[in-house]
Amino acid sequence: MNTATDQVTGRVHSWDLSTGVDGPGTRFVLFVRGCPLRCLYCANPDTWHMRDGRPATVDETMAEIDSYRPFLTAAGGGVTLTGGEPLLQPAFTASVLRRCKEAGLHTALDTSGFLGARADDSLLADTDLVLLDIKSFDAAVYRKLTGGELAPTLSFATRLNRLGVPMWIRYVLVPGWTDDPARVDSLGAFLADLDNVERVDVLPFHKLGAHKYDALGLPFPLRDTPGPGPELVEGVREQFRRHGLRAY
Repeated sequence: MNTATDQVTGRVHSWDLSTGVDGPGTRFVLFVRGCPLRCLYCANPDTWHMRDGRPATVDETMAEIDSYRPFLTAAGGGVTLTGGEPLLQPAFTASVLRRCKEAGLHTALDTSGFLGARADDSLLADTDLVLLDIKSFDAAVYRKLTGGELAPTLSFATRLNRLGVPMWIRYVLVPGWTDDPARVDSLGAFLADLDNVERVDVLPFHKLGAHKYDALGLPFPLRDTPGPGPELVEGVREQFRRHGLRAY
């Protein structure tokens, strides 16, 4: 049912279809503009600023999503909001999630959790899955790596657990930054105490977004940082598994 909130305008970067990496099944992935963090390994620096985005109302956004609804439903998928940081635009994000739920689509929110306090209980009630990016479990490293603070993300994780909202944890493995075994174990212990963690995805750091920095005239801070080898990636996954977590 349309309401006044359906005319809320968001700032959108783009959309894409993906399978297996942005939630279950085939997903309509909506990239929104704006992010408060500046992660050194960010692959989408072109999403940082809301001012550069294309304005779109909820109705316009849903018209695009609806054109793929039969395909998404048949493929066991749904809609994932990512960015940027969707919670930088909480009214738009909440309205899209509500409309997707009304349309019978599975919903997922990809977030750093840094702005988790902006997600009210109503928004989270319309969220079937949160893809929570935990950048580091060391507060000092987190600050250097992202420019933000770790505490809001951990607080958001515990709140999601209390509300019973399922989580997939995303952990980007960056040699020299997020590969410290003791910190990985500490994160594993923290996650093992939560009942809503369905899986942990260990994502090897890559430089596929380097060309975007070049196009924007920005330096890519980790241009000389090597990606992790397969043994390191599997070793970190095994650390999480030793805490009883499903890690991929």
